[in-house]
Amino acid sequence: MNRVTPIPEELLEIQTSPCISIYMQTSRRYPENAQDPLRFKNLVSRAESDGIKSVGKRVIEPLIRHLRTLQENQEFWNNTLDGLAVFVSPEYFRVFKLQQPVNEQAYVSDVFFIKPLLRIYQMNERFQVLVLTRTEVRLYEGNRYRLDVIEMDREVPKTMTEALGSEITPPHTTVASYGGVGQGSSMRHGHSSRKDEEEIDEERYFRAVDHAIAEHHSKPSGLPLILAALAQHQGIFRSLSHNPHLLEDGITADPRLLETDALREMACQVLEPHWQRKIDKLLAQFEEAQSKSLGSDNPFYITEAALGGNVSALMLDEQRIYPGGIDAASGDISFSMTSPGNDHDVFEDLAITVLGKGGEVLVLPSERMPTASGVAAIFRHE
Repeated sequence: MNRVTPIPEELLEIQTSPCISIYMQTSRRYPENAQDPLRFKNLVSRAESDGIKSVGKRVIEPLIRHLRTLQENQEFWNNTLDGLAVFVSPEYFRVFKLQQPVNEQAYVSDVFFIKPLLRIYQMNERFQVLVLTRTEVRLYEGNRYRLDVIEMDREVPKTMTEALGSEITPPHTTVASYGGVGQGSSMRHGHSSRKDEEEIDEERYFRAVDHAIAEHHSKPSGLPLILAALAQHQGIFRSLSHNPHLLEDGITADPRLLETDALREMACQVLEPHWQRKIDKLLAQFEEAQSKSLGSDNPFYITEAALGGNVSALMLDEQRIYPGGIDAASGDISFSMTSPGNDHDVFEDLAITVLGKGGEVLVLPSERMPTASGVAAIFRHE
């Protein structure tokens, strides 16, 4: 099973140069995926050529060897998703399987190129779905385009038996006899407390699932969690849950009868109001902050605040790119007059800075941006 992982903090940290970033579209099934290793090989060759020109063969070759090893791993290429992002530096190597296609790119620079990942992982469109029945637990992760089963941490019980073990209430009955000796008949009766005991088992099972999912999946990912369960199980689970990422609304159909695409569509219906409320709330906060000089659409002011750790939320236009970069030491913005290519992007540097200081970054469609500059920020209160 493919595990889709959120963007890690180490990608936001300063890495030892050089840094190679490779993006490409991949296919999930044969025969389409048969060409993926060859296309990856070509991108690695491009990175190798650029690296030799910029830092020399001796420096770049150890990094290329990591990439060639991945290129030759047939098992890996048989289990890809829709896109791939690979990052390698002298002290770092990480591969991301993506649920969205990305443009083919190979970069060699002194920092990783992460804007495509920012646009995937920082749009707050990703979510998890917890499928819960009395006999099974499954966890999905995805977005509005794809939903995949993910491998749960081994601490998450996958069944009631796994959760309760020998403590689960066993089936038991009593026997009552009627009539005299030799002519009696018998009738089996369940204990009057059987139903109560089953409900206690159910509650203990749900509590164990809630704790494990919260600790090992919701807390590390920070993603919204949607519960897919029967209506009666929804109420019990929610009354016991302490997971702050669990949404109030859920999928109340019988999850055993839902195909993955149907589950994804229903999850998106649950999330759509949540997404829009989040964006609307942020836009209202920006309008109020700007009126009090606690918000700005000026890239220079925002950069100064971001470097000082004073940006709580940053909004970026997903269509806008400003070739150039930010000098973290001086706080200066340098714009490049060349066409976008392997150059840094001012907005990407800004996003990395804000994220690295604990702020939030939201990449919005152009029509939802509150400013014409392509950037808007809410400052932290002094």
